[in-house]
This record gives sequence, structure tokens and C-alpha cells, in this order.
Amino acid sequence: MSTKTAEGVAGVEFDPGAPYRCSPQVSLRPEPFGALVYHFGTRKLSFLKTLPLVEVVKGLESRPDVHSAIVAAGVEEAQRPAYLKALAGLAASGTIEPR
Repeated sequence: MSTKTAEGVAGVEFDPGAPYRCSPQVSLRPEPFGALVYHFGTRKLSFLKTLPLVEVVKGLESRPDVHSAIVAAGVEEAQRPAYLKALAGLAASGTIEPR
């Protein structure tokens, strides 16, 4: 049985220095405000509330780590802690996962 923690899935701590990807069980539907996120495994519907966050999530697959995906999406340095917190939440929910 898998357990989820605030740090990540199955007790694994979110590490922004590691490579991540959008889970293959997740579908992103672009919207003017960001994106709708549907997880086919959990049947959970959630939202990415900003376009830059959508760009970060999409960019995870092609970047060596979370930090570089944030930089590539043009997120200002002052906003990066908030994005890391949001991404940790996405990892905890299984929306993104280590690759």
C-alpha cells in the first residue's frame, strides 16, 4: 500500500535538484487561466492556476531538474519559492513524478 506525505508520493521527499516529469496518468487541458489537470488513476480533477506553472510542468520532461525547468519558463527569482511549493504539492498528489 502506498502512502502519500506532504513531501511527495510514498514518503519520497520532493527534490527540486532531480529530474521530474508529468505523470503518464495525467492529462493537461490548456485553459486561459492555466490548465485543467485530470489524473486517470485517482480520477481527481485539479487546476494549474497560472500559465507559467503550466510551462514549468510541461518543461520538466526536457530539463535536467526542476530548477532548470523553472528558469526556462521565465519565472522570476522572487517567485521561485512559491513555484517549488506548488510543484512539491503536485508531486505529493502524483501529478508529477521522478523520472
